[in-house]
Formats: sequence, C-alpha cells, structure tokens
Amino acid sequence: MRPWTRVAILLLCSATSLTAQTADAAFQRLRQLEGKWHGTMQWIGIQPEPSELDATYSTTGADSAVVENLIVKGKAMMTSVYHLDGNDLRMTHYCAAGNQPRLKASRIADAGVDFSFVDATNIDKAHPGHVEAVKLRFVSPDQFTIDFTFGGDGKQRVEHIELKRVKS
Repeated sequence: MRPWTRVAILLLCSATSLTAQTADAAFQRLRQLEGKWHGTMQWIGIQPEPSELDATYSTTGADSAVVENLIVKGKAMMTSVYHLDGNDLRMTHYCAAGNQPRLKASRIADAGVDFSFVDATNIDKAHPGHVEAVKLRFVSPDQFTIDFTFGGDGKQRVEHIELKRVKS
C-alpha cells in the first residue's frame, strides 16, 4: 500500500469514526444555531426557482435537545429534533409528508454532519415517501445548508435549504 493511501484511509476513518466526544461536539455546534434564520429552499430537479423560508432553533429538555422549525409563509411546515443518545447524535424529523423518520449521524466532520435513516413511524404504504438522509453543512457561524434526501417511493430527490442568521 502506498503511503498516501494509508493517510487517506486514516483521514477517512477519523472523519467517520463516531465517539461520544465527536457526537457531543456536533451537538454543541447545533446548539449554537439557536435563534432566527432566513433563507431559501429548492427541490432539486422539481422546483426550478428557490422559495423563501424562515427557521428557528431553540433548545428544550434542559438543553438536552435542539428543536428546528422550518417555517413557510408564517407556518411551521417541518420540525426536527436533534439529541444525543450515548455516543450517537440522532434526529427525528416531523415531516410535512406526515411521517417521522428517525436518523442517526453517520459522519461527523468540521464541515458538517451526515445523518442516515434508521426507521420511521407513520409511513403510508400508498404514499411511502420519506426523508432517507440529511446533510448539514456549516459554511460559517451565520450560514449553513441542509439537504434532505427524500425517497422511499422509487424516486429520489433532494430538498436544498440555505439559511443565514437573522441579526437582531
């Protein structure tokens, strides 16, 4: 094995190795999102023009969970709750599709967190679409993106959200 290959493997493993310390650091970063945000959302390949949305982030449960509300035209359309579970960072997404996918962080790095599908409640067999993955990317303390990968119905699409902190 070439030396650079070993380095690449070590870097990949260190970026994806999840420990209580990395999960806690990512959770603390999510807690720093507390406040009001404004931005755009776009369904890649479906909705050609981005539409506006707002978001709020708050903590609950004695700071043990972060609540994300994505708000369209003044109404909360989707809510996600992020929390630690031992060495795992988890989220439950209360989707506008009427189901509740539960996801677990599968990759934590300085640039962001990737969540992978674990299971879900209320998946309708006639309309089985649900969030299968979520990617958070931290651009700066005042800007980040969210990509919801929606599937489960034979189609896969991405809802891309870009948010900037609203200064008070």
